[in-house]
Amino acid sequence: MQRPVKKVVLAYSGGLDTSVILRWLQETYGCAVVAFCADLGQGEDLKAVKAKAQALGASKVYVEDLREVFVKDHIFPMLRANAVYEGSYLLGTSIARPLIAQRQIEIARKESADAVAHGATGKGNDQVRFELTYLALDPKIKIIAPWREWAFRSRRELIEYAQAHGIPVTATKAKPYSMDLNLFHVSYEGGILEDPWEAPPEEIFQMTVSPEQAPDKPREIEIDYERGDPVAVDGKRMSPATLLAHLNRLGGTHGVGRVDLVENRYVGMKSRGVYETPGGTILHVAHRGIESLTMDREVLHLRDSLIPRYAELIYYGYWYSPERLMLQKAIDEAQQDVTGTVRVKLYKGGCMVVGRKSPRSLYRLDMATFEEDEVYRQKDAEGFIRLNALRLAIRAQRPKNQKKA
Repeated sequence: MQRPVKKVVLAYSGGLDTSVILRWLQETYGCAVVAFCADLGQGEDLKAVKAKAQALGASKVYVEDLREVFVKDHIFPMLRANAVYEGSYLLGTSIARPLIAQRQIEIARKESADAVAHGATGKGNDQVRFELTYLALDPKIKIIAPWREWAFRSRRELIEYAQAHGIPVTATKAKPYSMDLNLFHVSYEGGILEDPWEAPPEEIFQMTVSPEQAPDKPREIEIDYERGDPVAVDGKRMSPATLLAHLNRLGGTHGVGRVDLVENRYVGMKSRGVYETPGGTILHVAHRGIESLTMDREVLHLRDSLIPRYAELIYYGYWYSPERLMLQKAIDEAQQDVTGTVRVKLYKGGCMVVGRKSPRSLYRLDMATFEEDEVYRQKDAEGFIRLNALRLAIRAQRPKNQKKA
C-alpha cells in the first residue's frame, strides 16, 4: 500500500496545466500543495502568479528570482560547450528544467514535503528532465506526474475543466499551442504547429521581429570574453543575466535566432518545435569566433567531437549525471585561453563574425601571410606531405588483380 501524500511541492508557472494541477492535487490526494515559481526571465507579473496560486488553494507559495543563477551556472557552461542539439536547437527549455527541479527538491526538504509534482506530459522530454534531477538529488522522493495519472486526454479538456472550476487561463481552444519562455529563449509546440508543412504564424513570435521587417541598416557589436564566458558588450561590463537580456533585445530587433525544427524526442517520437533564441544565437556565433583564434587545433577538434554527446545529455535531462560533469570539466579546461573580443554583425536575421582579437591568440601573421616571410620554409611541406601520403602510396602499389585467400 502506498503511503499517503501529506505535502507536495509543485513546479508552478501559473499557466493552464499547472493551474489545473494545483487544484487537481488537492482534490485527488487531499494534500497541502506548496507552489514554487522560478523567475527565469519569463517576464510575467509574478505577483499575479503568486496571488493566483494562493487563490487556487496553495498552502504556501515560493517565487524566486533565479535569473543570474540560471545564466551563470547553467546557460554559460552550456555555451562554453557550443551545445546544439541536432544541429539547430540551442536547448533553451532543456537547460531550465534541472534548475527548477533542483530548487524544488531543496524546498521539499525545507518544507518537510514528501512529494514533488510537475506539469510535463507523458509524451515529452520535460518529464524525464524533471524526474532524472529529482532522483539524482533525492532518490526517495515521491514523484507525481498528473499527465500520466489523470483522465484528461488533451489541453482542450483542461481548458474546459478550468472554465468549469473558475480557473483563469490564457490558452483558448482556438489557439491551443504550448509556449515556454525564459531569459534564453521562447519555444512553441503543439496545436496549430503540429503540421510540419505549415509555416508558423507570424503573430506567435514574441522575442524577434521577422527578418523582412528588421532594420535595413546592419548593427555591429563587440563582445568581450574571459575564459569562454562573455563579460561585456561594446566595452560595458554586465552581469550574466543583464548581458543576455541586452543581447536578446539587440538580436530580436534584427530578427536573429529563429529556428523551426522537427526534432527527435528522448521518448522516441518526432515533434515539431519553433524557437526564438536571439541573444543565445549571438553568443554561440561569437564564442565560435573567439575560439577560432585562441584554441589549439587538436583541442578544438577533440572538443567538437564531444559536442553532440554533451548536447544530447542536456536534451535528455542528464545535467546531474557523472558523464555530463566529467565532460564539463574537460570543456572548461579547454576554455582557459578563450579570452578576447569578437565583433559580430547583425542583419536581417543573420549574425556573422566580422572581427576578432585576443591577447591569447595563436594566429601568427608572420606565419600565415601569403606575402614574403622569413619564419616558414615552404620547402619543408614536401616532406610533410610525402610522409602523410606514404600509406596511400603503399595501398596504391598493391597488385591490382590479387586473388582473395
